[in-house]
Amino acid sequence: MIATDTGRCPLPIPIGWFQVLFASELEVGDAIPLRYFGQDLVAFRTESGVAKVVDAYCPHMGAHLGYGIRENAGKGPRVIGESLECPFHGWQWNGEGQCTHIPYANNPPPRVAKGESILGAWPVREINQQILVWYHPNGAAPDWEPEALAEASEDNAEWTAFDIHEWEIHAHMQEIGENGVDGAHFHFVHGTSDLPETALQEFDGHQRRGKFITRQPTPRGVVDGAIETCSYGTGLSVVRFTGIYDTILLANITPVEREISRAMYAFIQPSATSETLGKTVGKAIIANICQQMEEDQIIWQRKQYFERPLLCDGDGPFAKFRRWYSQFLVEPA
Repeated sequence: MIATDTGRCPLPIPIGWFQVLFASELEVGDAIPLRYFGQDLVAFRTESGVAKVVDAYCPHMGAHLGYGIRENAGKGPRVIGESLECPFHGWQWNGEGQCTHIPYANNPPPRVAKGESILGAWPVREINQQILVWYHPNGAAPDWEPEALAEASEDNAEWTAFDIHEWEIHAHMQEIGENGVDGAHFHFVHGTSDLPETALQEFDGHQRRGKFITRQPTPRGVVDGAIETCSYGTGLSVVRFTGIYDTILLANITPVEREISRAMYAFIQPSATSETLGKTVGKAIIANICQQMEEDQIIWQRKQYFERPLLCDGDGPFAKFRRWYSQFLVEPA
């Protein structure tokens, strides 16, 4: 039996920027219900094309703002201008949480008349063809910004369109993240012939950088390669695979509940060889990484978190990783 939220890991949901959708999933006028951070949310794109994320329940009478009625049944509710219309009574809410219109009110409630932000609204950034939100259990504002990746720009013709793969993982995000400093597991979990050599493990503020040197067997002999990772907080990572065929992976993980996480992986590879090597070697590399993700889940979804694991000299820098990670673990006030 796979445990879900059974207390295998006592850590809180980490703070930071997290992906909730790919940008292509949210067209103008769309409204989509979401479940992240143990909360119900709604993402919508205004008529001017701006992505917004708000709490799911209308402060008027508690209707869920992510589901339409009548002609919108089976879809989201109407987006009118820059606001989302509640399907219950037609109150309209903008992405800053303000009520912009009550169709039948002559005297709106004082908080509405004052223009207060009543509905919970989330900081949103649309970057790297992804929609990100900032999560902090106590409502603190973002203290760093996500970084744009030139290769992931939609108009960068030198790299392919996203090849997207997603998983729901029944594990706390820290348990997943610790793989980034664990070179030894590659041999035992993924069957690599050699343990990769750790060339770099660097922790700097909200960023973590790592590099593994690999030796990859091919029909033409062993090819030296590398896996370089840059993590921005706990939820956003860019992984570069070099050696056999250049591949960039945007590896983002977002907490759904405390012990349920959603991984959203987007691969890009060089456009110049996408119709030749990309169809063979490129696809094989992506398939292998996805297979490793399936293998990792067998461990993640059944392991127990130990605050003081019994480590040896060949293990990775788990203590340094956990000290870095701890800055993002904030308990609700």
